Amino acid sequence: MPTYKIRGVDVDFPFDAYDCQIVYMEKVIRSLQEGCNALLESPTGTGKTLCLLCATLAWRKRFGDFLTSGNEERSNFSLSHSSGSQSAENGQTNYPVIIYASRTHSQLKQVIRELKTSNYRPKMAVLGSREQMCIHDEVRLLRGRAQNNACHYLCKKRLCPHQPGVSEYMKKHHELGNEPFDIEDLVNTGRTMGLCPYYISRELHKVVDILFAPYNYLIDPGNRRSLSGIQWNNAVFIFDEAHNLESICADAASFDLPSGYLTACISEAKQCVDLCIKRRVIEKSADKEFDPENYAILRALLLKLETRIAEVAIESRELGFTCPGDYIYEFLSDLNITYETANMLVDTIDNAALLLEEGNTSGAGTGIKMKGAVCRLESIRNMLNIIFRDGGKDHAKFYRFHVQESQSSITDSLKGKVSRTLSWWCFNPGLAMQQFESLGVRSIILTSGTLSPLDSFALELNLEFPVRLENPHVISPNQVWVGVVPSGPSSQPFNSSYKNRDSLEYKQELGNSIVNFARIVPDGLLVFFPSYYMMGQCIECWKDMGHASSSDFSTIWERICKYKQPIVEPKQSSLFPRAIEDFESKLRDNTTSGAIFFAVCRGKVSEGLDFADRAGRAVVVTGLPFSTKTDPKVRLKRDYLDHYATLQKKQSKVLTGEEWYVQQAARAVNQAVGRVIRHSLDYGAIVFCDERFAQQNWQCQMSYWLRPHIKCYPKFGDVVFTLTRFFRDKGICDLKPKLSKSCTTEKSLVPLEKTFSLKSITSLAPTTEHCSRKSLSSVLSTNTRSGFDHLEQIVPANRSSVSNELVFCSTLQRSVNHFCHKKRLPLKEGISKNIKYQDTVLVDLASDTSTSEQACEVAFAATIAKRPKTLELVDNVECQKDTDSKWPADFGSSTSVRLTQHVQVGKATFQQPTSHKEKHNSSVPCTDKTSGSAFLMQVQEKLTVAEYKEFVGFMKALKSKTMKITPLLESIAKLFSSPGRFSLLERFKDFVPAKYHPIYEQLLRVHGTNNDV
Repeated sequence: MPTYKIRGVDVDFPFDAYDCQIVYMEKVIRSLQEGCNALLESPTGTGKTLCLLCATLAWRKRFGDFLTSGNEERSNFSLSHSSGSQSAENGQTNYPVIIYASRTHSQLKQVIRELKTSNYRPKMAVLGSREQMCIHDEVRLLRGRAQNNACHYLCKKRLCPHQPGVSEYMKKHHELGNEPFDIEDLVNTGRTMGLCPYYISRELHKVVDILFAPYNYLIDPGNRRSLSGIQWNNAVFIFDEAHNLESICADAASFDLPSGYLTACISEAKQCVDLCIKRRVIEKSADKEFDPENYAILRALLLKLETRIAEVAIESRELGFTCPGDYIYEFLSDLNITYETANMLVDTIDNAALLLEEGNTSGAGTGIKMKGAVCRLESIRNMLNIIFRDGGKDHAKFYRFHVQESQSSITDSLKGKVSRTLSWWCFNPGLAMQQFESLGVRSIILTSGTLSPLDSFALELNLEFPVRLENPHVISPNQVWVGVVPSGPSSQPFNSSYKNRDSLEYKQELGNSIVNFARIVPDGLLVFFPSYYMMGQCIECWKDMGHASSSDFSTIWERICKYKQPIVEPKQSSLFPRAIEDFESKLRDNTTSGAIFFAVCRGKVSEGLDFADRAGRAVVVTGLPFSTKTDPKVRLKRDYLDHYATLQKKQSKVLTGEEWYVQQAARAVNQAVGRVIRHSLDYGAIVFCDERFAQQNWQCQMSYWLRPHIKCYPKFGDVVFTLTRFFRDKGICDLKPKLSKSCTTEKSLVPLEKTFSLKSITSLAPTTEHCSRKSLSSVLSTNTRSGFDHLEQIVPANRSSVSNELVFCSTLQRSVNHFCHKKRLPLKEGISKNIKYQDTVLVDLASDTSTSEQACEVAFAATIAKRPKTLELVDNVECQKDTDSKWPADFGSSTSVRLTQHVQVGKATFQQPTSHKEKHNSSVPCTDKTSGSAFLMQVQEKLTVAEYKEFVGFMKALKSKTMKITPLLESIAKLFSSPGRFSLLERFKDFVPAKYHPIYEQLLRVHGTNNDV
């Protein structure tokens, strides 16, 4: 298992790390060390989760051993005390706690699976809802608040057989949590021992190194207060899949109160009054907790609230009634609801929930029968907690008070009542983040595959993120096809705007294009629409219409079904699992060429589902998914942002309403596009069927990894031709059927075979195999580090004392095969059987090479002449010098490379030179001329003296690291873009490191177009 020293932290990583993984872990560790916040985007398939876990736990381990077997006494001590005791709090003073949050339980299960693949074994716990953990025969059948209320009631009455023994069990079994486990494992343990898994997890969280929990445990203040064993000022928050975090935070701080729901609350209050009277008669008790007068007062207040909402003057049904956020206090004060009385109402509602649960329970003892009452009064309690949070009114400035008429229910219509909804919407998601800051949290790390654009995301959360990253993908350029299709087969423009979307010509042209895509794309095809309305309109049109100029009388829909079996995303969540099963079964059907899934941006298909390999070979985005401008919440959000933008200073960054509106659509597109290319060996196509995607301002808002691959195709015929060729080429070398079972979302990037690591052969040569493992040599030197940031002092952590040269022990079959492939060298049979190698890979990622660096001279020939031999093969295998590499070693690094002693491959032996001098003396002449020298001669012929001098200056700048690779490539491309020099521009790509090919290909397209003109 390789060990990397990143910013002084020893990171054990289970596989050889890609460039982007090293950069990602460096950003994580920097955020933790500096105690600042980080915003990190890394595409799905880049091993983001594993990198995050390894980097974070490696940093945590520097404070001391994990709280597992070596700290049993301390763990026991802390658990034996109550959660609020000072002793328990002092137990973790010097040990930071990592709280890893994700949106769903299934995502957390995947994270824990990644933890199992790592070398780290921290003390852990996982929190979940009763829905996932309850093992009570009857309570587990309930859902939501009814289940919570039933659990509270049974525990209070000590009628649950599983909860009482939890504390005693935890004192005797402190080893629980030493090995990674998920919720299913905990439930199985609970069933075996007869103990409640939910309360076991609540006890276990008090002494852990890392805690896994859903978002709501951190965002919701009530849930957060229940985590009494956590020292917040020594905690690190990690939000994975954080692309929707802003909306989740805003929704958690807002509420909507429909009139129908308020009517149900009034009915429950009346029910509480009756239950209290009945109870007093039977038990003859005067318990103040169940005084009927309290519930009578509650009911009267709710009736007045209902009347007050009905009296609000609404001049326009479309606009509703809107006031600033602090109007809510004036509105409620008329009902005598203030901060003081609100607390009493909250206590009354809490008692009402217990009373209603007891009233809906029949039987006694262990045979108790739960009816599953849902206490709607709790929504009133939540509403009051939001309004009177922290006892102040300062947060009201981030809100808007809104009342609107809604569609009346049948009951209200019969009574002649108008249905209305009272809303108090929060438009500052940063409120939750500000609470985290007030708790003194050490660091907040937000990460996802689709956070772009980062600036707007940071502004929305109103939080400083000094550490930011937009990571590239680990795939090669030939693994993805990305095209903007501005028009269809009949040259009808694609534009899904409000003015054009109902056009018959537009829908017909889009349908005929999808027929072509269904014919070309193998296996699974995903088609995303901006809204359910547009999807319904298009499918309805396609079922009735054919092609205007076609003699074929079949409809567009029938022609789509000829190639792929269709599935349509349902609006109802309950029907969605069935749709997924249908898609999977049709995908396995060999009678057609696959299945096509029609879905909606921001819908269920676009969120969190894994369409890896055959399940998703292409995504078609049919338009820009703008929210409805007339929607009250969208309109008021835009007004709110525009209002606060005018109040800010001119120098400060602000987010306007229009910018937010556009970026929300862009982020939804990025999320939909992320359904394909799910791992390093995957491939697929992304098709944008809207002419607006050709605009630079839209492409700039796409995910960072996607931008270099985007190409606009003015003619639909070019789309068909290139897309067909892409999948034809992939079909020839497709290894996916053998790999699909082992490659899943966020799996660690395990190569089929390890690539030969000698940088003279692989790191600077163009990538030839899309499914091979990328060499680490581009990050093994100080000069070819990622363009994102300078990685400081990355040294092998498991090395005691070695020289500043790279030591890389890897002699696998892939090594020799790759070497022989490069020069067509014959490989003797049986060589692979005799390979002997060391398991441990020692990687020096930042050796001090300042002593070995030489100043760049005028020509490359001088550099080439100085290069040492790096590999010697004995017995019938020709000597291969580094000068056969297309590019001088000094282009990317001056770090020397050598192999460890006596690494044997059959009769061929890799021998370790003893010194630089010995390397030079043992060089064996080679007859091939260096392609670098030949290219230099062409450059000198084509350029003027001044331009050639400028070119050499660029190469010197690269060697001395005074200029970054991206602007340097742009400058060289400009030199070679003049008429008659385009051949130089094209050939120079052969000398560019593979990881910079996407950047250079984009330059080729730009300057190539200019050259054609």
